[in-house]
Amino acid sequence: MVDTEKSLSIHMSTVINKVKNNPETPHYVVNFLETSQSYCVGLVDIVNSTQISASLTQHKLSKYYEVFLNSMAQIVEKFGGFVIKNIGDSLLFYFPDSSKSSKSYDFKNCLECGLTMIEEHETINKILKKEKLPSLNYRISADYGEVSIMKINGSSNIDVFGTPVNMCTKINHGAPKNSIVIGSDLYRTAKKLDSYSYQMINSYSVGMKFMYPIYCVSRKH
Repeated sequence: MVDTEKSLSIHMSTVINKVKNNPETPHYVVNFLETSQSYCVGLVDIVNSTQISASLTQHKLSKYYEVFLNSMAQIVEKFGGFVIKNIGDSLLFYFPDSSKSSKSYDFKNCLECGLTMIEEHETINKILKKEKLPSLNYRISADYGEVSIMKINGSSNIDVFGTPVNMCTKINHGAPKNSIVIGSDLYRTAKKLDSYSYQMINSYSVGMKFMYPIYCVSRKH
């Protein structure tokens, strides 16, 4: 397997240097590092975290999130993904190799990442139980489409903006607990993979009366 950490580091250095080495780039606090490209974006979010966190001390809550977020981040990196940020009890990530310029990318890593997260549910809860912390459930959503990458000057961190990010947030709430859902744009590109089953479970209005289907993904038995 390719050294994920090294390849992600190279990717980030490349896009950041596009801004640093371009004399025509204005000095803004926020810079968009490259022209928009299409990427696979994912979000994993704890179910009912507000009620759970209310029953924990700050120390236990920190440990609770530490176990969950680190477990998820390790899986993301294993499948070539890059963690953008955590938003409270959720983790936003994307797959640099899924850009439209990578014609050989088949989206299997994106789906395998989400399914592996689900399959680690029992293991994560065993760790939490050992730490005398409550068990948890979570939902995963992913979609594909045009994304812009942003960097704040003076920081090595990046952020991503675009329709797939917005859709991941929206469709995540429609996922059954401990499952992965994908948006229609990702489904259209990933449905050729015959190792998986796809079931349309809902659709969302995205304006102008256009309904956007979402699909629950599972392994074929």
